[in-house]
Amino acid sequence: MDNRYHAAMERALVLAAQGEGRTGANPVVGAVIVDHTGAIIAEGFHAGGDHAEVVAIKNATHIPADSTIIVTLEPCNHTGKTGPCTQAIIDAGISTVIFAVSDPNPVAAGGRAYLEAHGVQVEAGLMESEARFVNRAWLHVIAKRRPLFIWKIAATLDGKSAAADGTSQWITGKSAREFVTQLRRASDAILVGTGTVLADDPELVPHDQLDVKNPLRVIVGESPLPAAAKVFDDRAQTLHHTSHDLDSLCAELINRGIKQVLVEAGSRLGTAMFAAGFVDEVLLIQAPTLLGAGTSFIGDLGITTLTERRDLEILSVKQIGSDLAIHAKVAK
Repeated sequence: MDNRYHAAMERALVLAAQGEGRTGANPVVGAVIVDHTGAIIAEGFHAGGDHAEVVAIKNATHIPADSTIIVTLEPCNHTGKTGPCTQAIIDAGISTVIFAVSDPNPVAAGGRAYLEAHGVQVEAGLMESEARFVNRAWLHVIAKRRPLFIWKIAATLDGKSAAADGTSQWITGKSAREFVTQLRRASDAILVGTGTVLADDPELVPHDQLDVKNPLRVIVGESPLPAAAKVFDDRAQTLHHTSHDLDSLCAELINRGIKQVLVEAGSRLGTAMFAAGFVDEVLLIQAPTLLGAGTSFIGDLGITTLTERRDLEILSVKQIGSDLAIHAKVAK
């Protein structure tokens, strides 16, 4: 495949990520239209309204007949809240489509075949692994019929999430807290247990002052919560799931169009979710400090010998301010 399209796909992936937390049950998608030299004509991403391809087409002042649209996901071929992107591409006179990931959703699939049947040249697979990662929450829902759960943990180097007296704010620094705000904004829901609400009275909203819908707040547990708790204010919707049945919780979240859940639960609920196989990724943010005593971020998993250990696949390691963020995928 022509190398001049790689830069356009890289840009499309950046655009797609801007839609995280804003597309409901739909995938995040970025699209870039280029001319025959590879120069960008227009671009767009899905943010809950028009699909990325349509946004890019609308943003273009002129689309030459020999233009190409580079998309992170195969253009849809069905009519839902919007018309099919395949027809919009054909109507715009675009001659070539290059996409990263084939659409696994049977309702919307078939875009490639439709485009080719109407004389559009189509190529697939450019930067597929990168595009799958950006859209992994939606792909996870399609494959598993449950949201992607990312357990975010703030801990010391010796694995403590709170001191012996229960204090935990703030283990990590300001830069890490700003990073968590970005994670919250990129998520569809933020989940904690009732114990966290009763102990800390958290707000569970991104602290970025953006005038957009905040993620759903999910509280898990049977304990009653005070009506004056901050999680019940009007800054976001709140679901109190008064059960530890995680299967029923997943069904409720899917019905609400939730794809990605940032789990900010404490050791007890986080460990239970991990042990039950409901944690898909772990994001451990470690501060360069030691406590020696206190609450470990994870509890007893019933492991008695090294061969029973739970291995994780490292996705990234980066320094955020003075803290270290380790992002890992849980092996299934």
